[in-house]
Amino acid sequence: MVNSKALLSNDGGYISFSFNGRTIRFKGPYSLVRIARVKEWDNGYLVVDAVYSHSQDKLVEDYIDLVPILENLYIDPKIFLQPIKPVEVENVRATA
Repeated sequence: MVNSKALLSNDGGYISFSFNGRTIRFKGPYSLVRIARVKEWDNGYLVVDAVYSHSQDKLVEDYIDLVPILENLYIDPKIFLQPIKPVEVENVRATA
């Protein structure tokens, strides 16, 4: 059985998206402290709650579109994203 869960994490301003043994790492906002939770997953488009250095006392809704990132890496988004059902936050390390 293939695992259908993907993991989203960050290390300071870098965001990692991991699924099925592959990890894609890309630059996020400079002020990103941590991604708190995934609110919505829609086949490559994520709505997340995040904490930023300029607003550490509240969660800020933010958006991540993986499709253009995958295309720039010559990864077919339809094939890569299709089996993913849930996306969860894991191993969050705040290094702001």
